[in-house]
Amino acid sequence: MGADLVTGVLRGKFVLVMEDEYFIADDIARALTKTGAEVVGPFGHVQQGLARLRTEPAVDLAVLDINLNGAKVFDLAAELQDRNIPFLFATGYGNDFLPERFAGVPRWEKPFDIVTLVKAINGLAGDRESAI
Repeated sequence: MGADLVTGVLRGKFVLVMEDEYFIADDIARALTKTGAEVVGPFGHVQQGLARLRTEPAVDLAVLDINLNGAKVFDLAAELQDRNIPFLFATGYGNDFLPERFAGVPRWEKPFDIVTLVKAINGLAGDRESAI
């Protein structure tokens, strides 16, 4: 996995990971760490992510599973969107499940290739850098 990962843009970026499946969360966190990103979490409960975002707001990007232990992540997604923090959904849910507000948010359907997912996160970081 490591040799295929893009490094550079994510170096020093704080990436919030919201995922309740341990092995998927661990894969995402390890891959992001290899790119130089600072992983925030992973958290498996929406309230954990919201609390972290509200008390220590140093988050540059986020990866969100939609369903975290039975709770939907849309309140957290709305807060990220309100703060102009780029994020993507990594989920088993289809586009038709997303509220209209999140129609333009990138979505990666499980199962996904971890390298491709990290490259997409890298792309979000690059988009954010060019917008600043």
